[in-house]
Amino acid sequence: EPPAWAPGPAAALLEEAADLLVLHRDFAAALERCEAGCDSLGAAPGPGHERSLFLTSFAEVKCSLCVVGIQALAEMNRWREVLSWVLQYYHDPEYLPPKVLELCILLYSKVGEPQVMLEVGSSWLRAHTNQGLPELGWLLELYLAQVLLPLGRFEGAEELVQGCAVLDSEQQLALLSTIRESRCRWTQQEQEPLAAEEQQDPATETVLGVLSQKLLTMLTLLRRALRSMSNHFYLLPYKKMLLATFLLYLVVVRLDPASPTSLPFIYKLVQLFRQAWASVLSPIHRPPIRD
Repeated sequence: EPPAWAPGPAAALLEEAADLLVLHRDFAAALERCEAGCDSLGAAPGPGHERSLFLTSFAEVKCSLCVVGIQALAEMNRWREVLSWVLQYYHDPEYLPPKVLELCILLYSKVGEPQVMLEVGSSWLRAHTNQGLPELGWLLELYLAQVLLPLGRFEGAEELVQGCAVLDSEQQLALLSTIRESRCRWTQQEQEPLAAEEQQDPATETVLGVLSQKLLTMLTLLRRALRSMSNHFYLLPYKKMLLATFLLYLVVVRLDPASPTSLPFIYKLVQLFRQAWASVLSPIHRPPIRD
């Protein structure tokens, strides 16, 4: 609700925007009233008591208009525009009202984009003009819990806590303890994937061992076949040697010796060479065949 002493047009637009937001659920119209209300806030009156009242009312109405505008943007799923929309009326992050900053932090944390508020929150908390505000301690804790710690900015969090003058020693120790616990959880989460990979290594080594054994068996069979052929190449006619060379090419180049489907073919190839030797060589001159 607008305060008792408030700029007339802006206060009326604020009340109308609140009704559109809450009662009528017309978020676009509520946002238009908020923008019109912020634009209608003109210059303050001259010095005196009236000026101080106007400035207080001016800040309250402007903050309330921005709060309603933030809610309207969020309801329309236009949350990405919230920060830029607010800064067009306050221009610098350190001048944001505490309530507006709180809403922005909670909004971007809820949608999973806390990094948007990283620089804005740091500028506001470090500004000298905000050091005496009663909301400073609460906003510092909120900024730590919703922005810095989820992003893993532990050193920046410790520096911010140690440099905050409004926190007593007990509050600082409690916040530093929270930061250390969050750092430990962060480290454990990073180490869990490494541990899972290490657990998978024995199974991987077992599979590789089986494959290596199969490959070694295939290479042994191939070596025996090559040794048998090399012992009798000089006794074969030229055409037989050419045929043997071509078959060797098929085994070594075109086939995968480690593949289980190649095993029957290699056995058949060995039998073929034995039959060729038996048909070409006479029993008298046939050299012994070694397996």
